[in-house]
Amino acid sequence: MEVLRQLRGYYRERRTYLIMSILCLAAATGFGLIYPMLLRKLIDDVIRPAQYDGVLWIALTALGVVIIKAFLQFLHGFFGGRLGNYLAYRLRNACYEKLQFLSFRYYDRAKTGDLMSRLTGDLEAIRNFVGFGFAQLLNLVLMVIFGAAMMMSIHWQLTLITMITIPFLAAVALKFESKIHPAFQEMRLALSSLTTAVQENVTGVRTVKSFAREPYEMEKFSHRNERYKDNQIFASMLWSRFFPVMELLASISVAVLLAVGGTLVIKEQLTLGDLVAFFSLIWFIIGPMWGLGFHINNYTQSKASGERVLEILNQNVDVKDEAGAVDLDLENVKGKVEFDHVTFAYGNKMPAVTDIHFTAEPGSVIGFLGGTGSGKSTIIQLLMRAYNVNEGSIRLDGRDIRDIRIKSLRSGIATVFQETFLFSSTIRNNIAYGMTQVSMEEIIHAAKLAKAHDFIMELPDGYDTVVGERGMGLSGGQKQRIAIARALLKNPRILILDDATSAVDMETEHEIQSGFQEVMQGRTTFIIAHRISSLRHADEILVLDEGRIVQRGTHEELIAIPGPYQDVYHIQYADHLSRANQGHEGKVM
Repeated sequence: MEVLRQLRGYYRERRTYLIMSILCLAAATGFGLIYPMLLRKLIDDVIRPAQYDGVLWIALTALGVVIIKAFLQFLHGFFGGRLGNYLAYRLRNACYEKLQFLSFRYYDRAKTGDLMSRLTGDLEAIRNFVGFGFAQLLNLVLMVIFGAAMMMSIHWQLTLITMITIPFLAAVALKFESKIHPAFQEMRLALSSLTTAVQENVTGVRTVKSFAREPYEMEKFSHRNERYKDNQIFASMLWSRFFPVMELLASISVAVLLAVGGTLVIKEQLTLGDLVAFFSLIWFIIGPMWGLGFHINNYTQSKASGERVLEILNQNVDVKDEAGAVDLDLENVKGKVEFDHVTFAYGNKMPAVTDIHFTAEPGSVIGFLGGTGSGKSTIIQLLMRAYNVNEGSIRLDGRDIRDIRIKSLRSGIATVFQETFLFSSTIRNNIAYGMTQVSMEEIIHAAKLAKAHDFIMELPDGYDTVVGERGMGLSGGQKQRIAIARALLKNPRILILDDATSAVDMETEHEIQSGFQEVMQGRTTFIIAHRISSLRHADEILVLDEGRIVQRGTHEELIAIPGPYQDVYHIQYADHLSRANQGHEGKVM
């Protein structure tokens, strides 16, 4: 019950629903005990003495009990349903909120399909158990107690003899629970793996088809599906062993009752009505024991699911606001950024960046050039406080960014990532994402600066065109220009362009760069690019290799000295330089 104890805070405000659900179910159970007594009275006081006038009274009493019991069952379902839905609602919101604030480090290893499984199937299992299963499990105990007490009042010796197998029933049920819980844990993991495979296949369907890897994906899914099937079969085998044993023990109790009880009736030490009542009451006890496996099944599923949900809720947030952190005055942010000997590593890996030291003056443009894995994007993510630095510090206008509230810090930064993400919504909403109040004129102006307005107007519904999931239906360059417009609309003090023009052609890149010249005015801008054409106007260019700055300077300074920058320049402009040299030689001749 430790899992339920940890979840208690999410339904504490509605604990009255839980109490009422239990009380109503217990009352319905209590009324159910009247049936055996009515049978006892019918046989001993009506049928045997031939006093048939009492039949109507007994029938009306039974009808009244049925009506009252049905009403109590309704109230149990009403309060239980309200409680379960309230808990699921609170947990769903809590999990989603926690996912919003979990650090990038968590998402580096998290799987989308697994998270979806936790927020759907696992939450549903918890809802069912807390709403209904918990009350029914407690009611099982009450049924045993009520039934045993009623039987003891009739004939305590027969009760003790009949219930000789009850401890064995309980022992078998507990043994079953110890084996079925790990099986359900493994089943949940297998289901998450299965869900992840489907999610990845749907997300990467274009890649799958372009490489003709459909057979491979089918085989991969088949393996995970087989694992899930094997877990289901294993759980079924446990059930197949459990039910026969429970039925055998229950049948022994019934056989003992018939043998001993029948003998007592023959000896007139027990009335026939008492024996019939006893027979009904024994099922009042054995029935719950029989159903104990079902309740344990629900409990173990909810326990396994609760552990997976709590794993999200109890997940440590690596990057969070420090005590005493303040909000930025965004209107007066100058945009001076200082990296003071910063070193950072992902987990226990080798440092991604080492001893990074530079200053970006307000309104300046800083460019980053380097190969894959050189640390360019890591520097930008550290500036956004996606991760905390291991050594050194990063300052904005002289203040350590760890002393600034994360939301406030990121509100002053706009980023265009290399991997563009668009939501399944209209182009208008995608551009205005993150802005609470913005006019259509401002959206159009940002789109024009990003050179996106013309192609948007050619779409069927213009800015009201709904793009598919992740921007499906648009080319890579179109998606990138919408993402650029989204960043420009934010009117940030710090602008980050993470290879923002990689998906557009050279001509479009030149047009976008021209638009950037306007929006960069007065803003500190960081540009990550593989094309030197995107960096040549930067105030300072930092060349990185294996997480270290190996060169720094302006475009003119760097192409004048041997080094990585000059090598890249010669590679990218080889044809241009060759044609220029040939033309020069022709003039000399």
